[in-house]
Amino acid sequence: MDIKVAERAGFCFGVKNAVETAYLLADMFRTDEYRGKKLVTLGPIIHNERVIDSLKERGVVAVNRIDDIDSDTTVIIRSHGVPRGIIDELEKRKIPYHDCTCPFVKKIHRVVSEHSELGEEIVIVGSPDHPEVIGILGWSKNGGTVIESIEQAEAFKPEKSGVSVCVVAQTTFNSKKFQDFVEIFSKKEYDINVVNTICHATRERQDEAEAMAGAVDAMIVIGGADSSNSKKLYDICKLQCENTFFIQTADAIGDIPIEAFASLGITAGASTPNTLIQEVLKACQRKRVSRSY
Repeated sequence: MDIKVAERAGFCFGVKNAVETAYLLADMFRTDEYRGKKLVTLGPIIHNERVIDSLKERGVVAVNRIDDIDSDTTVIIRSHGVPRGIIDELEKRKIPYHDCTCPFVKKIHRVVSEHSELGEEIVIVGSPDHPEVIGILGWSKNGGTVIESIEQAEAFKPEKSGVSVCVVAQTTFNSKKFQDFVEIFSKKEYDINVVNTICHATRERQDEAEAMAGAVDAMIVIGGADSSNSKKLYDICKLQCENTFFIQTADAIGDIPIEAFASLGITAGASTPNTLIQEVLKACQRKRVSRSY
């Protein structure tokens, strides 16, 4: 069996920066200088239980509400970003924080802030419950509309006539699917500004996964259960390769009949550590060898 691992599998720049910052700060807060001080992440640092548990062992816990943070606590803002109101509240209460928001997400914050200040309605193409989208909405002066399906895009109308509409996308949204949304909006009879805010790393990862899935007999996508970008990778691969499997750990390899396939591709979401990718690869190699005898 031929096994290939995608070159762009695993941590993207934004996630890598956030995780590395969290570990560096964790080590710092274990010194005498920071005795009695607490370090937290606002929400899980990434959608990967192994990383979250590892940071917890180092004293870094995740909190979900700003009300749970006191003045003796330093906050790490994850790569997904947060609403402007959260930043304002932290600064108002003089709570120290390290902003690890991905630069591509920050770009969306700026776009949404500037266009909403001009009076434009904001439309975000993405998942309404995803923390990145929730954060983006918090940078719009008058809120906005989140659209996830083609049906929602076709039914959308501005709240006020004569108002321009600014359309942005969640950074990890399916890049090809976003073009379908753009075509729908372009046919509507109002002024529209479309800003393609899908990050280039996401586009490259999706394109590579799609090409790989079309060239192998089976495909494995590694990602956390709550990882939006990993699930999108799975959907993309599934369209090209019927034998596509979504797993969270190497233990799941035992349930996949990889010995039945002549070629296997492996990719992973942006929140998947390289160590986990290597564990999956080795598990596949072991299973391949054991079945060859």
